[in-house]
Amino acid sequence: MRYSLAMGARLSDIAAQAEVSEATVSRVLNDRPGVAAETRQAVLTALDVLGYERPERLRKRSAGLVGLVVPELDNPIFPAFAQIIESVLAAHGYTPVLCTHVWGSITEDEYVEMLLDRQVSGIVFVSGLHADTTADPERYRKLVSRRLPIVLVNGFVEGIQAPFVSCDDRAASELAVSHLAALGHRRIGLISGPDRFLPVQRKLAGYRATMTRLLGAVESDLRTLVSLSLFGVEGGAAAGGRLIERGVTGIVCGSDLMALGAIREARARGLRVPGDLSVGGYDDSPLIAFTDPPLTTVRQPVQAMAVAAAQALIDEINGQATPHSEYLFRPELVVRGSTAAPAAPAAAPAAGAPSPSPRVDLGLVPVS
Repeated sequence: MRYSLAMGARLSDIAAQAEVSEATVSRVLNDRPGVAAETRQAVLTALDVLGYERPERLRKRSAGLVGLVVPELDNPIFPAFAQIIESVLAAHGYTPVLCTHVWGSITEDEYVEMLLDRQVSGIVFVSGLHADTTADPERYRKLVSRRLPIVLVNGFVEGIQAPFVSCDDRAASELAVSHLAALGHRRIGLISGPDRFLPVQRKLAGYRATMTRLLGAVESDLRTLVSLSLFGVEGGAAAGGRLIERGVTGIVCGSDLMALGAIREARARGLRVPGDLSVGGYDDSPLIAFTDPPLTTVRQPVQAMAVAAAQALIDEINGQATPHSEYLFRPELVVRGSTAAPAAPAAAPAAGAPSPSPRVDLGLVPVS
């Protein structure tokens, strides 16, 4: 059957988008010879950009499309992953299709169905449902059974025959706690997101092990020093406030945004960072070095992880076997201005001595 306007696409729109004639568009859509390869690809790309469905006979030509499913872009670490993965894929001739899923909007499964309809060659998932230990992993087994190459970033599910790329979250907590302990902190709290997520569980394990090993903390102490909340600035503020009330002098955070929320809450309570409270983040998101104060954080090696994920998918698409296991990347501690030694407790005045004048914090920022 000839491709016609009744089948959904206006030839003039496609021709204008591809910068070719309507006659050329018609030849491509009806799979006729006599059209240069680059011109044919321009028409097919125009179809994709305008949201038109390709004719069944031409879907096999969309092998260059690759799905990239990421969470919301409010957290700058996710655009960083997406940008690097897209660049690597584009350099190898693949066209990434970016899908961002947010709470209450299009779900990950719905995006996958859309990508399958587009006949994508593979999908990269960043911090998706594979990181949620309460989610059904069968969705990924079904993709593998269809022989669709997939790569999963920051999460792991036993038994899924696919490459996994993760940051070593346990090591991240060990680095952060060790840093604060070396500065002299003893009451070190941890705030992070819900513990149904595997990266959070790993951070908790690293935190507990390091607090026990370095400071002799017992489980009853650790329960009061951990505060879990929603990811993001607001969640960090709420969890940080609870730990401040419990007398912590340092806080290890599950993300940079949560750390910024904890700092905001500390200042709202009249505390100085790091004078009264030290706060460390996780990710080393773009621009985080320019906060006030510059945030001490544990850097997630996004560049190396993103390149590895993209390359693993390309190898899978090309039929080059890659180990179906988890690749763990070592994080790095980046020390900046939001952590310092804990403030020394004020000495009790001698009997009969005058009380010290109340301290006035002028809020001056030291210039280096």
